Amino acid sequence: MGYSRQIRRNRALSSVSTLLLCFLCCIFEKSNALSSPVFACDITGNPSLAGVRFCNTEAKVEARVIDLVGRLTLEEKIGFLGSKANGVSRLGIPPYNWWSEALHGVSYTGRGTNFSSQVPGATSFPQVILTAASFNVSLFQAIGKVVSTEARAMHNVGLAGLTFWSPNVNIFRDPRWGRGQETPGEDPTLSSKYAVAYVKGLQETDGGDPNHLKVAACCKHYTAYDVDNWKDVHRFTFNAVVNKQDMADTFQPPFKSCVVDGNVASVMCSYNQVNGKPTCADPDLLSGVIRGKWKLNGYIVSDCDSVDVMYTRQNYTKTPEEAVAKSLLAGLDLNCDHFTGQHAMEAVKAGLVNERAINKAISNNFATLMRLGFFDGDPKKQLYGSLGPKDVCTADNQELARDAARQGIVLLKNSAGSLPFSPSAIKTLAVIGPNANVTETMIGNYFGVPCKYTTPLQGLAETVTSTYQPGCSEVACVEPDLGSAAALAASADAVVLVMGTNQTIEREDLDRVDMNLPGKQQELVTQVAKAAKGPVVLVIMSGGGFDITFAKNNKKITSIMWVGFPGEAGGLAIADVIFGRHNPSGNLPMTWYPQSYVEKVPMSNMNMRPDKSNGYPGRTYRFYAGETVYAFADGLTYTRFDHQLIKAPRVVSLRLNENHSCRSSECRSLDAIGPHCKNVVKGRSDFDVQLKVRNVGDREGIHTVFLFTTPPAIHGSPIKHLLGFEKVRLGKSEEAVIKFKIDLCKDLSVVDEIGKRKLALGHHLLHVGSLKHSLNIRI
Repeated sequence: MGYSRQIRRNRALSSVSTLLLCFLCCIFEKSNALSSPVFACDITGNPSLAGVRFCNTEAKVEARVIDLVGRLTLEEKIGFLGSKANGVSRLGIPPYNWWSEALHGVSYTGRGTNFSSQVPGATSFPQVILTAASFNVSLFQAIGKVVSTEARAMHNVGLAGLTFWSPNVNIFRDPRWGRGQETPGEDPTLSSKYAVAYVKGLQETDGGDPNHLKVAACCKHYTAYDVDNWKDVHRFTFNAVVNKQDMADTFQPPFKSCVVDGNVASVMCSYNQVNGKPTCADPDLLSGVIRGKWKLNGYIVSDCDSVDVMYTRQNYTKTPEEAVAKSLLAGLDLNCDHFTGQHAMEAVKAGLVNERAINKAISNNFATLMRLGFFDGDPKKQLYGSLGPKDVCTADNQELARDAARQGIVLLKNSAGSLPFSPSAIKTLAVIGPNANVTETMIGNYFGVPCKYTTPLQGLAETVTSTYQPGCSEVACVEPDLGSAAALAASADAVVLVMGTNQTIEREDLDRVDMNLPGKQQELVTQVAKAAKGPVVLVIMSGGGFDITFAKNNKKITSIMWVGFPGEAGGLAIADVIFGRHNPSGNLPMTWYPQSYVEKVPMSNMNMRPDKSNGYPGRTYRFYAGETVYAFADGLTYTRFDHQLIKAPRVVSLRLNENHSCRSSECRSLDAIGPHCKNVVKGRSDFDVQLKVRNVGDREGIHTVFLFTTPPAIHGSPIKHLLGFEKVRLGKSEEAVIKFKIDLCKDLSVVDEIGKRKLALGHHLLHVGSLKHSLNIRI
């Protein structure tokens, strides 16, 4: 979604209170500090509604929806097709704004949420890409639960809606994508696990009833959406040409997991076309897959103005009415903004769409609101009615934001004798760089007003005496002050350089064009490192990766950390890692490529697999075998862990039916469904892989155990694929047993050239760290 107010020039203010004041002056103009929530069926205020069935909380949702739809005129129905629903006063239904956001905290992006003197801010967690780097599923869900609690608390005082268009589960396919920061990274397994956990954190009620929602999440942007604005390619007009194989094994899995495993209440279709059709007008993608195959229990919403875009920018239809009709008939239920509402009546009159299709769409919308309790009367008398301003920005919530940042920070380089710093040994610390004292930069995009900020400089200065020099006036770093920065570095016991980007470099509607640090940042880093007399820590604050080979190979730069956009408590988390109060445990959720990679790979090429005929190298760790700066899952700690395989089968034998074709001919793969998916020996479809993990270092640490597989070379299978991951905390010399349950046909299958899952026969190589284990699947 593209919104001009999302794009603000980063400001490094000396006073956090001054920053908050500026924020609040802007935000409070939008809000009159409402004290009452918006809801329907106010029987206390309108006793005549007591006998109306759609207000009867004892009736089933389906029956209530049928009753409500049956009472509406066509004009009233059309008023519920847009994100700013009109309401029907004669039926006690107030206007409702569907558009709220909660990507990494309650956001004021969207028109359904405001901040006021009652709730001046909400907890701002790290941007998603950093949270994903923790590879901690329980953390993903815990953040979602806090966000939904704060959202409900704000709803109860009229400051927020109940429908939040988050998370973004697109695959971070190309390292230049400006919105990669919003995603869980490049891997379908990680993205799927993040999606399910965050959705559950947002939606699940304390009572656990799947028919009720705490708030309604929305998985976006469906599908194959990962180009915003690169050179002459723009998301509004981009046609993503995607083959069936890549669609099935890369782009669709996170969305399928959202719906099937997460029971998400909404899916948002994207701006782009896929293979010549706008996603929001493709009946195969919407009605066929989301609602048909995956059985969505909820509504499908367009990205903002997507229906308008398919007419005005893509010229997909000749008239606005055709665009509205095609989207509704494809399965779209709700249009973000007003285009559908403006043209639906004329579309009906022209015979392009009938009232039955409109009934179907608004029924899905109403059912979602009923699951949220919107039609159950005053929310203050419901399950979460006691929540209010006291439940926003609590000490526990702010501590979770700090811990989330700590868990995600990735240590990429650490020479002997560098990190962690000893506070007693470091008397003077030079803190240098354009991101060293930033605030708003830390919260990325889709943000709200945070509870408070702690900048990197402030976090470090809480521990040791620190002196600050920006080096560059802004991240573009056109004219660095090399002399002042080098002089400061030469006078200090140690140096922390905080470099990277902000939303002027990478964001929605702005993709990067290269992998280099912006402007003359590299020159600044190099000169500071040359002048420094002690250890130099390079901190990269960014959404995407960079070609920092120069720093990786520079012996004067003793440590490198990537901190994403670390949220409101980013400065505290960075200091916790640098001074050893937290042992880093994050791992990269995306590949860091050299500049040479992007020079030969256009963003517009959607193919995941390499093509030897034209030198195309492939994408992500799953299909790209070339040089990297840092690889997917890279990450160091201050301790060491050893792995020992305890249990894993060497052979799995499959039994085929008597008439199976592979009994009489040689097969290299089988359909990944059917009775042959069961192990002959145990009659089960899964098996266990067990490992012993031991901390062999000198301090406690948290470790992510990754289980990868390299399947047989068939059907263009991945070089390596992530089967699963587990987090374990171990003290010095402590050990634990980690178990992975592997579903034979689900986990070890690959996708063939026509998008069908196949179980490859032959040797599958399982990897955990340096361990490798061969598993032979045979018939």
